[in-house]
Amino acid sequence: MSENSWIYDHDEPKARYSLGQKGSNPLVGIGVNPSTAVPGNLDPTVAGVARYAAEKGYDGWLMLNVYPQRATNPNNMHKRFQQKLHQKNMDAVERLVHKPLDVWCAWGTLIEKRPYLPKCMQDMYEILEAAGCSYFRRGAISKAGHPHHPLYLRKTEPMVPFDMEHYTTYILKNSK
Repeated sequence: MSENSWIYDHDEPKARYSLGQKGSNPLVGIGVNPSTAVPGNLDPTVAGVARYAAEKGYDGWLMLNVYPQRATNPNNMHKRFQQKLHQKNMDAVERLVHKPLDVWCAWGTLIEKRPYLPKCMQDMYEILEAAGCSYFRRGAISKAGHPHHPLYLRKTEPMVPFDMEHYTTYILKNSK
């Protein structure tokens, strides 16, 4: 993989705004927050998104996160919301997603880790919706209505449409 084929926007070591491989029709995966993945050294979650994109015929993939702070343990995410970090994340999403793409909703119950995450998700949804994106999940929805995290999926789980409008309007408003 040539260096030119990577998408990688970051502020080391604290934040990653995007990671992916260029393509005209990439699969977009959305998690809660990034871990250690970098070009050429993907963590298990990002490797799963890349592998699934290739299996399903996408010519690229893009991993975005609701909040860009790198934390191998989500419990270590900022206790206080960092507006500048969030805005830089939303700027990256807007720059990278400007046409209809398939979006794999894959954040799991981690969206409940911090009270600011639902608002971050709402802001991201507004950008994705303006681009005309389609949303899907794989695996069961949690009891609270959140889409399944990719680390804990059977490889045979199919893509199922995910109603992001309902999710952002009702589920996030009722999250803990």
